[in-house]
Amino acid sequence: MISAQAIHELPTVRGVIERNAPLDKLTWFRVGGYADILFIPQDAEDLSSFLHQIPHDMPVTPLGVGSNMLIRDGGIEGAVIRFGKKFSTVTIKDNEIIAGAGAPDIAVSSAARDAGLSGLEFLRGIPGTIGGAVKMNAGAYGSEMSEILQWAEIMDRQGNCHKLSAEDLDFTYRHSSLDDDVFCLSVCLKGQSSDKKEIEQRMQEIVDARELSQPLRTRTGGSTFKNPDGQSAWLLIDQAGCRGLKIGDAMVSEKHCNFLINMGNATAQDIEDLGEEVRRRVRDHSGVDLIWEIRIIGRKISDRRVM
Repeated sequence: MISAQAIHELPTVRGVIERNAPLDKLTWFRVGGYADILFIPQDAEDLSSFLHQIPHDMPVTPLGVGSNMLIRDGGIEGAVIRFGKKFSTVTIKDNEIIAGAGAPDIAVSSAARDAGLSGLEFLRGIPGTIGGAVKMNAGAYGSEMSEILQWAEIMDRQGNCHKLSAEDLDFTYRHSSLDDDVFCLSVCLKGQSSDKKEIEQRMQEIVDARELSQPLRTRTGGSTFKNPDGQSAWLLIDQAGCRGLKIGDAMVSEKHCNFLINMGNATAQDIEDLGEEVRRRVRDHSGVDLIWEIRIIGRKISDRRVM
């Protein structure tokens, strides 16, 4: 556990730094406690300087738009790092798309479409940032990041930069080898020249499919559990009688059973408890042990110290 002194005696930065910062408004679930420190670096050099100067044992946690994350009610120990606009640029040269890790997946997909590059349409259906998509090998509608990534520039916990290939990242289903305290700074993605109208049509099909099947206008964290080999998580959940199941103000979506919803006043604990109850019922019904796809981080509320 880091000391109160380490939290209050921080290096000088060019970006924005805040102590005891609320995180609930930064996630799609709209739940979660406070970060000991929230840092929005001005640029990569600012982040590197910060990492070099803070205590080596201070935990650091990257945070994107919080679309596939559940932050516990006790908040996050150490420093939470959130990228600003300087990390959100998208440029295209020939058939390659260079995107900052903070660029929204939708923006990257749209830029590729405008350049007549196909292969990135699936990103239109993933409501996160490119950095998070690399971390979890995000995928949808038959495609995933491992198929289009050429390289990723990352910064380690010590503030040093490295360029990694797709092979270096050891991608598997919804997983990469990137450690939790490593920062993806930018990526190079490969597209294929194609007809813009065909690309736009495919993207619209994805938009329509999401609208029809997913609870898009609710406080949710997206797909909750990974699909087991050869099976659909939503069907296993439905067959176990969990559709509409509630704990507190957290509920299993009646529109799509693999989505958990904050109905308004749920706590992170309500949502986590509901997910664990779903796992238990599915395990009892079908023998399948569902694995969380949503990343759950932070402390239980009883573990948090007031600084």
